[in-house]
Amino acid sequence: MEHAMIDNTPLPDLADAVCALEGAQVGEPRQLLGHQCIDGSWYVILYKPGALAVEVQFATHTCIAQRYSDSEVFIALAQAEFVPYQLRVTYPEAVVVQADPFCLPLGLSAADLYYFRQGTEQQAQRHLGAHMMTLQGHRGVRFSVWAPNALAVSVTGDFNHWDSRQHPMARVEDSGVWAIFIPDVAPGQCYKYHIRTLSGEALLKADPYAFATERPPNTASRVSAVTLPKALDEQSYEQRERRNAIDAAISIYELHIGSWRRTADNQFLNYRELAAQLIPYVEEMGFTHIQLMPVSEFPFDGSWGYQSTGLFAPTSRFGSGDDFAYFCAQCRAHNIGVLIDWVPGHFPADAHGLGRFDGTHLYEHADHRQGYHPDWHTYIYNYERQEVRSFLTSSASFWLEQYGVDGLRVDAVASMLYLDYSREHGQWLANHLGGRENLGAIACLQQINSVCYGRNRGIMMVAEESTAWPGVTQTTDSGGLGFGFKWNMGWMNDSLRYMQLDPIYRQYHHHDMTFSMVYAYSENYILPLSHDEVVHGKGSLLSKMPGDSWQQHANLRAYLGFMWAHPGKKLLFMGGEFAQQREWDHNQALDWHLLDDPAHQGMQRWVKCLNQLYRSYPALHENDCDERGFRWLDGNNSQQSIYSFVRIASSLPQVVLAVVNMTPQVHHDFRIGVPHAGSYRVIANSDESQYFGSGVRVCAERPANEQSPPSEPLYSEPLPSEPLYSEPLLSEPLPWHGQSQSISICVPPLACVYLLWEAPGHE
Repeated sequence: MEHAMIDNTPLPDLADAVCALEGAQVGEPRQLLGHQCIDGSWYVILYKPGALAVEVQFATHTCIAQRYSDSEVFIALAQAEFVPYQLRVTYPEAVVVQADPFCLPLGLSAADLYYFRQGTEQQAQRHLGAHMMTLQGHRGVRFSVWAPNALAVSVTGDFNHWDSRQHPMARVEDSGVWAIFIPDVAPGQCYKYHIRTLSGEALLKADPYAFATERPPNTASRVSAVTLPKALDEQSYEQRERRNAIDAAISIYELHIGSWRRTADNQFLNYRELAAQLIPYVEEMGFTHIQLMPVSEFPFDGSWGYQSTGLFAPTSRFGSGDDFAYFCAQCRAHNIGVLIDWVPGHFPADAHGLGRFDGTHLYEHADHRQGYHPDWHTYIYNYERQEVRSFLTSSASFWLEQYGVDGLRVDAVASMLYLDYSREHGQWLANHLGGRENLGAIACLQQINSVCYGRNRGIMMVAEESTAWPGVTQTTDSGGLGFGFKWNMGWMNDSLRYMQLDPIYRQYHHHDMTFSMVYAYSENYILPLSHDEVVHGKGSLLSKMPGDSWQQHANLRAYLGFMWAHPGKKLLFMGGEFAQQREWDHNQALDWHLLDDPAHQGMQRWVKCLNQLYRSYPALHENDCDERGFRWLDGNNSQQSIYSFVRIASSLPQVVLAVVNMTPQVHHDFRIGVPHAGSYRVIANSDESQYFGSGVRVCAERPANEQSPPSEPLYSEPLPSEPLYSEPLLSEPLPWHGQSQSISICVPPLACVYLLWEAPGHE
């Protein structure tokens, strides 16, 4: 074949290169495009699909590039020594002046990726993903992606008309990472990676490190100029340390953003609207923390976020990353902690996601017995792969540092720990020691917790772990997993099973409610009544309660009173605070109209009261995780289904006595042993009329001039600032329940009562 000439210089033979470019199969673009020496002559070689003409503009002259045959390749003569140039490209409807990406540096080196490859990188998102920067005076975006087994990778997006041929990426030495710097790419533009596999398959993948995405159901990543996080000031750190401390009153309001409330036309609240409405509500209700179901981007609404494809991107359903940062900042300004669900246990098999990312099992374990989750039909991360550890560790750190959240609630930890989780015999693969423990996942969780606590002062890492795995909240130095808190799933299952029984049968299952105290201090526990208990046909909390409507409300009030007095931090899913009647549905807002009903108003007031008491009295929270803070007075009264115990403070002489009656029977002159002589005053009674109770008095009648608070909608009704009863109960030197002193009270039906003892001189 005889080639055309440029100034009497024959064009090089580029037939094979043209084929590779046309098929988006160029694995080493910098050996082909840009400033190249071929057979001793120097050229600028360009690939410009759709162009009519291309000029190469040097500082001193302009060369008109010649089209190679009938291809989209253009060639111009160049000097042996590289001289900066720009391109003037004529298209049918536009003329574009641009830099040549293939004569600009990548802005990334193998040295930058050393710790990523070692599995110890804590901020991999600095090097991978799409980053706006200026290189050699050109403003643009550096794209980089890990795809070590790909034949070729290119960036395709709005800026190149989704043409996968125009911007092939270069390998960054032997790192397995591909990169390219593309000038003039703007924030907000969408992109994906076009990956040609070794088998010739073409995959179109979203960026695993993207900071923003299109709104689902669209799946492209979006260039985002991520604002550098503003370091918290000393006051913010101190507040975070106090509200997340082991001896703090921690009362968590869990919610799903898309269905807490909606606009008048049934649209989602955005992050800023959520801040305006949610924060005042949480403050008024007395919760200390908000826990958001996953906010990292996810494709399917019905997964509630637990099948995430974007572990560095707040979901675009509710706004931008800056909007989410605003929400978090507003919570901090009101001293409300923010926890987010984070899911390192599995990821979805969506075509644009992490599965078979470069045509091989890159993020997931290659063995189906370890890489596929039968419960959720999702992939399981390969926790032993170093780059995957860097990915997960960096994601965890990112949410804590970029948005200043208080902590992460790590989902489905048990599924990570056990190789035989939800698998039958023969469906799982033992570890190298012959055991069922996933040693890679254990090491990965330990690394994540160590890094997150080491880099972020005052945070809390929470495990949803449903088995008796030892040392979940023990330090990694002592062999534990390193979490700060663990959900007490055993307490939740036992207590809910008990509460669903008709009161007449509860006497036969009495110790379902006491068994949790056998292991209450084996971990630092949170007592959860989460979204999991009100979905998939389980009904709402209220609907689980037996009896007629009044009894259902009374049962639920008594149960919540028992929970708030029980050792452990508290978590309640949205709607539970006002006794939502129907099962939670992520497709619609909560039934706020129920608050027109006095019964639901009463439940809301009761939860508000519990939060206020829990936060106000150290006896109820200081020793949540210390056995010195709890003592049974009578945990064996199965015949009457009454539980009585005390919570004890450590910072001052203070005791709160809790009495819970789980039957509709009223017990007059009921004697209870008390740990100290002195006076005991009622500080809470779930049977009060303001909570929609029957109004049975625990002790002396109220003064005649004391009125019950009126029933009002929503949460505007303030709690009484004074004790409900002006005359305290005085103990008698009559031994009872192993105590030298006792008191006699009237126990209301299906009710929880708190009585306070304070040493003389303390208030």
